[in-house]
Amino acid sequence: MNAEDERVLFATIARDLASKTSEQAILDSVVEMAVRLVPGCDDAGVMIITKQHKVETPAATSQRVRDSDDAQAEHGEGPCFDASHAHEERNAAFHCHSTSADSRWPRYLPRARELGVGSILGFQLFSHEHTFGALNLYSDREHAFSAESENRGWVLASHAAVALTSARTSRQLHAALENARTIGQAVGMVRARYDMSEEQATSALLRMSQENNVKMADLARSVVTDGVQAR
Repeated sequence: MNAEDERVLFATIARDLASKTSEQAILDSVVEMAVRLVPGCDDAGVMIITKQHKVETPAATSQRVRDSDDAQAEHGEGPCFDASHAHEERNAAFHCHSTSADSRWPRYLPRARELGVGSILGFQLFSHEHTFGALNLYSDREHAFSAESENRGWVLASHAAVALTSARTSRQLHAALENARTIGQAVGMVRARYDMSEEQATSALLRMSQENNVKMADLARSVVTDGVQAR
């Protein structure tokens, strides 16, 4: 593929991911594109390690990917596990060229071979509030991933990370606007019910929120939907 074709491919990846409106849709699209666009890739998945150190696989092209993630979680090692925690090596893929010859993950690799995995590529996808994510690519063959594979994998992971951040920001903004509308409705209901000024109604809700250790938005939702008395 020449340089012009590569630019078109990368632009297509960016547009496709940017068009997704949810984080799950982005993840599903990423693993599908990995198999289709990365040379040597037979399977792909996204591994997430939560604050509680639980491993989840929210997107995968096969059960083999989920079984591999489970094995890496069980043993606490593997190229995908390491990629999710990468900090100083942001520009380096965790590349297992041969599951039969690599010695870095001795407890995990026997299981990888049982699953029919010959080589693996792992890229950090995001690191957010002690939650880590990695894009993981699997091949049936050993030495299947080339320098071009690594380059495309990094481009895909980078665009996915940007798209995920955008989707998360959009979701948070939508939630903030929805909370503001609900609080405004609750203030209006309290004003009408108790013949208060807007400032007095807001103060009453704030006081009740603090006294009951309930978030203002949750309290407002209860006032609006359940008719909770706030005074």
